[in-house]
Amino acid sequence: MAVALGTPAALAVMAATAPRLATSEAWGHAVIVAVFAIVLPLRTRAALRGSASGLRALTVIGCVLLVVNLVEAALPGVFPPWMRVEMLAIAAMMLILAVLSVRVGRSRRTFAKDRSDGPQ
Repeated sequence: MAVALGTPAALAVMAATAPRLATSEAWGHAVIVAVFAIVLPLRTRAALRGSASGLRALTVIGCVLLVVNLVEAALPGVFPPWMRVEMLAIAAMMLILAVLSVRVGRSRRTFAKDRSDGPQ
């Protein structure tokens, strides 16, 4: 969350000091990622309380942000180099989030199945 919310702050500073580094594409990406950074903790809390929809939202958001950040980081000349590094860092974090949320979902389904198949 700190990385995603720090990016618009860095862009604001750059807009005043080095406008060529604060492109409109960079602003658009930063705002969208910041919105997801605000939504993620809310969905995380729901998932930790056992909400299947919260866990599903974590998985979807993680996968979408992973792919979007990788694709945008690969676009030549669209984003400044510092932002490409930030995108790759966010993509790595989203990969971890997606893997963990899929694993938790599988273990929850296995646990639920084992409980329903219990002693008869």
